[in-house]
Amino acid sequence: RRILDRADELAMVVILGLFYFGQDQRLRDEAAVVRGVDNALGGLRDGGWRNLLIEVNNECNVRYDHAILQPARVHELIRRVRERGCLAGTSYGGGTVPGDNVLEASDFVLLHGNGVKGPDAIRAQIDATRAKPGYCGQPLLYNEDDHFDFDQPDNHFTAALSRHCGWGYFDYRMRDEGYAEGYQSVPVDWGIGSERKRGFFRMLAEVSGSPG
Repeated sequence: RRILDRADELAMVVILGLFYFGQDQRLRDEAAVVRGVDNALGGLRDGGWRNLLIEVNNECNVRYDHAILQPARVHELIRRVRERGCLAGTSYGGGTVPGDNVLEASDFVLLHGNGVKGPDAIRAQIDATRAKPGYCGQPLLYNEDDHFDFDQPDNHFTAALSRHCGWGYFDYRMRDEGYAEGYQSVPVDWGIGSERKRGFFRMLAEVSGSPG
């Protein structure tokens, strides 16, 4: 609630994930998964937030136990979320082009760039997604990519933008790196105290027209 309220005050949109692999086996059966979706959406509806995109599950093709959270059927949950008034989609593991069933059901398309080898491969993934029969013209967004090279003229960030696709940085602290690195590693240093973080924000300011 505190995060969603503050994001709303800042005119920010939150991508809110419902399920993560390595977690769903704690739910007894498929009915429990569906109840989990309904209960979460009920709480969000009661909060009155409109600054939300729902990612039903992170990387639906990676180690989920329940079939309704796997690629062949996750579109059922996407549609269920949409029927309850929220914008919804899901993501796949790095480099994967979404299935037609997910593309047809989604309000937006989430891509992952982890493991993708270079900017040309990012452009190819985007082009392949838009070429799928199920693609309906929705916005595309990388909400997870662990590449940087922000000092280079061509990197994953610029490649996505060149195809009119959003890009989100997955920034983790790699082996033997100091505390200043990695927004996605606990404990988190929320400052901008490393060159990698500064490189990302410099580029973000440049492409968004911010005064920096």
